Amino acid sequence: MSALHDLALPLLRCLPPEAAHGLTIRALRLGLAPRHPAPDPPSLGIRVWDRDFPNPVGLAAGFDKNAEVADALLGLGFGFVEIGTVTPRPQAGNPRPRLFRLREDEALINRLGFNNQGLPRVALRLMARRGRGGIVGANIGKNRDSANDIEDFVRGVTLLAPLADYLVVNISSPNTPGLRELQRKSAVTALVEQLMAARRAVAAHHPPPLLLKIAPDLAPQERADLAEAALATGVDGLVVANTTVARPDALTSPEAHEPGGLSGKPLFAPSTALVAEMYRLTAGSLPIIGVGGISSGADAYDKIRAGASLVQLYTALIYRGPGLVAAIKRELAALLARDGFATLAQAVGSGTQARRAPAHGRS
Repeated sequence: MSALHDLALPLLRCLPPEAAHGLTIRALRLGLAPRHPAPDPPSLGIRVWDRDFPNPVGLAAGFDKNAEVADALLGLGFGFVEIGTVTPRPQAGNPRPRLFRLREDEALINRLGFNNQGLPRVALRLMARRGRGGIVGANIGKNRDSANDIEDFVRGVTLLAPLADYLVVNISSPNTPGLRELQRKSAVTALVEQLMAARRAVAAHHPPPLLLKIAPDLAPQERADLAEAALATGVDGLVVANTTVARPDALTSPEAHEPGGLSGKPLFAPSTALVAEMYRLTAGSLPIIGVGGISSGADAYDKIRAGASLVQLYTALIYRGPGLVAAIKRELAALLARDGFATLAQAVGSGTQARRAPAHGRS
């Protein structure tokens, strides 16, 4: 089966990016995916938000937007999967083409614009998998033409809080006009307060953690303000970081000029630096999911040592294939052993001056 996928990968790369993605989703729905049933090394397990993650390597939002193949993706060896971004109403997204491979840079540019089938259909799929194993989070957003931004997010929390293992509030995509304005301190405070109330109303006894996904393009004062707001409102964690609108000078791909959010290898250094900064600004008290440019166990380890309790990847799968997940876990376990860490939690934040006791999250 792994040989079959090794052959399929170059064929998929010959297709336009969205066509390749659609074909991959269909193949996963049909069960045409490699599985990695071997248990993870105990050193990779970590308990965050009163949930036991078998390993810290997750799939970032954007791949399984409509919660169609979460179980198949968990079967690839991910420790958790994040579906979405999903909006209250179905949304077609931006005009095509809107997804571009930057092969020379092992990167992507997307301006998809939250294309998804809407909350009701996604909720039905999450409901259908209740009782199955595996940690599945949900990433929620707002419709592009919404008259009330906060109400859109409230609807997402109301419908998905009873169904998801955690919720991520996406206020940082560069492809929805005005969305990133919600990262301002006053705006994010008002938003989180209403979302906390909505969560209590529907999931008072076992509420899912509520996380904020932030942009890598924030100014220093904006980062400080966001950290202060996160601590003051009682949000449960941060996802650091979304795609960037910056274009590093080192990019060489001809598609590098396309507008949209850049992900992949060029995002690794700035997103890891932001993980370390947010870990310091929150004194290590909020669990962080580190995302951006991970393509090896060493990359994952750098994010963990910078302060991430968990990590996510997506773009590297396009260039390396599904075997990358197992490779990252093997390398990460070896690095932990090399440095004398018996558990992953011991390594979290070990590379920063803001080292604190491991953040287990509010419950």
